[in-house]
Amino acid sequence: MTAVLAAAPPESVGISPERLARLDAALEAEIEGRKLPGAVAMIARRGRVAHFKAYGRLDPRQDAPMPKDAIFRIYSMTKPVVSVAVMMLVEEGRLLLSQPVSMHLPEFASPQVLVENDGRFETAPAGRAITVHDLLRHTAGFTYQFMGASPLHQRYAAAGLFARGKTNADFTQALAALPLLRQPGTGWAYSHATDVLGRLVEVVTGRSLGEHLREAIFEPLGMAETAFHVDASHHHRIAEPFAKDPDSGAPVSVFDVRSPSAQEMGGAGLTSTAADYARFMEMMLSGGALGGVRLLGPKTVRLMTSDHLGALPVTGDLLPVGHGFGLGFAVRLQDGVAAGAGTAGQYFWGGLAGTSFFIDPKEQLHAQLMIQQPGRRDHYRQLFRELVYAALVD
Repeated sequence: MTAVLAAAPPESVGISPERLARLDAALEAEIEGRKLPGAVAMIARRGRVAHFKAYGRLDPRQDAPMPKDAIFRIYSMTKPVVSVAVMMLVEEGRLLLSQPVSMHLPEFASPQVLVENDGRFETAPAGRAITVHDLLRHTAGFTYQFMGASPLHQRYAAAGLFARGKTNADFTQALAALPLLRQPGTGWAYSHATDVLGRLVEVVTGRSLGEHLREAIFEPLGMAETAFHVDASHHHRIAEPFAKDPDSGAPVSVFDVRSPSAQEMGGAGLTSTAADYARFMEMMLSGGALGGVRLLGPKTVRLMTSDHLGALPVTGDLLPVGHGFGLGFAVRLQDGVAAGAGTAGQYFWGGLAGTSFFIDPKEQLHAQLMIQQPGRRDHYRQLFRELVYAALVD
């Protein structure tokens, strides 16, 4: 497929080259200080790529420079992709947001909630069913084992939900046997919900998640290098992290993406390149279509990128002040309040190894930073976003 996003001089789309140089200098300083192995940054505005550059090393153990077509483990940047796949099924009439998940995954027919009673933890029946809507907006009541140290988080850890040999079917059976963190629909908690959506896609379509994403999204958009593992012929392009975190000295562990895994995780499993993921972002920014191919209707894109939490409480600090959550994306609610640059309506997410992106409809802008540095991911996400917005001059 020919390129959909053509390059353009930054100044032609209202971006200052001199201010972009600050972004280059900041990333290069981090690499020189051995805080960051390497990076690929891409900024697109008004349908044109204004900045696409690679920095540092592909692998800190080797001398090869970072190429612009490096392949990254994108972890939770998988979630927006799977959420789009689910909403495509909604548009086809094969799912409803209000449907109980148990209509397709009967293992979730009788969810139990962990409750504390006089210092003792017990289970009680959930007050209502978990819906597809709950899964998309992380209000199902699930959690992640690394989101706390409660008895429930300990049970998640003991259940081995990340075991490489498990299929998505095995995973949902094991997850359904665990109690919920809270009643469905009563609060936001980042969780395995999108992994459950991955299994839901498999059951509804009759295909593996990887096969369905390839045929429904990747091939139509020309995302030829996005998949759940990297073929041997491209192993030399996989970006790697430091062996040890430069701040804590702790060993850094990332997924093995060089061979297929039985579990194609809907919440964290994909690998991709900056050019590929830019196609996905441009499709969203363009209201669901790219290069003559339409995946979603504009109204569905608007629904996905609107806040679906309202006054519901939020567990943890992953959603900054002044933000809500849509269907697969965090959403900025207003220009101010949040301690960082951005515009109301901006939506975004990132991955555990450090990759991140944001899309700003009002500014006709999307940008991504591809890195493999788990320990400093929050720092680089904020740094990148600040410097991108600082470079906008009209």
